[in-house]
Amino acid sequence: MLHLISGAWHWSISGLVIALVMFLLLYAGKEFGVSSNLRTFCTIAGAGERHKFFAIDWRAQQWNIVFVAGAVIGGFIAYFLLPNPEPVTVSPETVDYLQTIGIGAPGSTPGFSSYVPAELFTLDELFTLRGFLMAVGGGFLIGFGSRWAGGCTSGHAISGLANLQLPSLIAVVGFFIGGLLMSWILLPFIIQL
Repeated sequence: MLHLISGAWHWSISGLVIALVMFLLLYAGKEFGVSSNLRTFCTIAGAGERHKFFAIDWRAQQWNIVFVAGAVIGGFIAYFLLPNPEPVTVSPETVDYLQTIGIGAPGSTPGFSSYVPAELFTLDELFTLRGFLMAVGGGFLIGFGSRWAGGCTSGHAISGLANLQLPSLIAVVGFFIGGLLMSWILLPFIIQL
């Protein structure tokens, strides 16, 4: 039975499940977003006693906490119980570009046994200047950006756009512009550190 559901699934399955979840959330009057869970977790830990931003009723967000737990459990199941036996496919153009900015040796695809380059995402790399800038600086920018934009990419791109919210469209356009700037301008500079 497991062989029927292991391996790569077609992208449309994810799309259908996301659409189903969105219809159910719209029906229940809820909005989807992952970054709001950080606020909920901080509230559970007692941050509401120190700052009014965290003074919320976290019990009203229990469904969202269950969603995040499900995402973690689903990732665990997909990786350990239903792994895809096929190697990760990275386009030759992507490999060539990454090699021109210093990731990977020409003629090889090191680090592409997963979807992220091993040269950038290892525990040893974390303790370098480059790794520190990428982890801490990137984490700060993501946290600041999601707070400033009033939500994260999943909240705006999935829930906000499904609700036809203009601020979500503006935020998603900003996310894409930021991603392009990071990929084409900042990443090559950071790699050279």
